[in-house]
Amino acid sequence: MNLDEILGTLSKTIGIIETDRIFPYLFALGMIIFSIVLAKGLSMLLKRYLRDKFDKDRLGILLKGSYYGIIILAVILALPILGINTSGLLVAGGVTGIVIGFASQSIVGNLISGLFIMAERPIKIGSQVEIDKIKGFVEDIGIMSTILRSYDGLYIRIPNEKVFTNNITNISVNIARRIEYTIGIRYSDDANKAIKIISDLIEDHPFVLKKPTPDIYVDALGESSVNIIVKAWAPVTQWYATKKELLWKIKTNLEKEDIHVPFPQRVVWFANEKSDNNDLN
Repeated sequence: MNLDEILGTLSKTIGIIETDRIFPYLFALGMIIFSIVLAKGLSMLLKRYLRDKFDKDRLGILLKGSYYGIIILAVILALPILGINTSGLLVAGGVTGIVIGFASQSIVGNLISGLFIMAERPIKIGSQVEIDKIKGFVEDIGIMSTILRSYDGLYIRIPNEKVFTNNITNISVNIARRIEYTIGIRYSDDANKAIKIISDLIEDHPFVLKKPTPDIYVDALGESSVNIIVKAWAPVTQWYATKKELLWKIKTNLEKEDIHVPFPQRVVWFANEKSDNNDLN
């Protein structure tokens, strides 16, 4: 056997060895890519055929669950092809396991909380809510986090674990919402007249509800004013506009009748010098 034949045999042997090493990686990569394509295709198919049978939130849960489920299954199936012992990963201990456990604790918590939120459905996409003192509209409910759009137009990401463990105020669930003001008038003004003016305004406003009945009454005698409480109800969709408009109308109509909000004031009495001297004696 000459040198050329020896080199040719070695080249073929090395090629076979390299192919044997690379093939599992290529196969695993192909499996994952195929799973992504399959997951996207299945999501599009489900969305097309089920959009009339499920509401937006439940359909979103189904699409996300099927998408990530297929990809996760493909990754689990690809690990043994790469020679990775999945059973060994499950029982791995020591320092590495502890570190990974602490690092993944919040991830698992967010994931489980997301599933509970999707199952219980305390909020929906489009709901106006308050979560942990953050107010806004729900833009998306994901597996790991919930996205809110604040009244300022800012997008805020809240981890699902925080959403699930905090009090949730769902404003959109209620049909009506109460408007409440404290109106201060001068002691010299006629409180009954002020109440009548406010009552007429509320009665004539198109978005103030008749039921529950509006309530207007003198609540307190303050240091500088007689405080009148005004309580009325408006539809949730018209609450903010009604609250803003009604307050301005109350102010202008009271001023037309010479009823004003007083400035803070103090009355100071000075004893005369003669009486002070008598007291000292």
